[in-house]
Amino acid sequence: MRILIAEDDPASALYISGLMARYGECLVASDGAQAVDAFAAALDEGRPFQLLCLDIMMPVKSGQEVLQEIRALEFRRGVKCADEAKVVMVTALGDVRSVMGAYKLGATAYITKPIAPEHMFETLRTLGISV
Repeated sequence: MRILIAEDDPASALYISGLMARYGECLVASDGAQAVDAFAAALDEGRPFQLLCLDIMMPVKSGQEVLQEIRALEFRRGVKCADEAKVVMVTALGDVRSVMGAYKLGATAYITKPIAPEHMFETLRTLGISV
């Protein structure tokens, strides 16, 4: 599985990469624009990401903007709903507005920081992702 982690904090990116490495190949983008570019390039190469972990508060483009652009890219490229990337928002923002906004834009799951490994793994299991 290919996993894109969009996280601007290097320590958080390293932590999430460590958790996700058991699931597949991880690529880290340090801002929202890099995340969209990496996602588009992966689609162009025919090697799409199956899972994205998106921080909401990132420079250049927020996680919500990234999510919106990624879903639009998938739609324009004819990606079927069943084949869309699973998107887990991973953020310190746990307010109802942020959570509901993410789901409305197409997020698959939402986890607040600090991330407990067992919570992340359980979330992935509910999405049908296992090691």
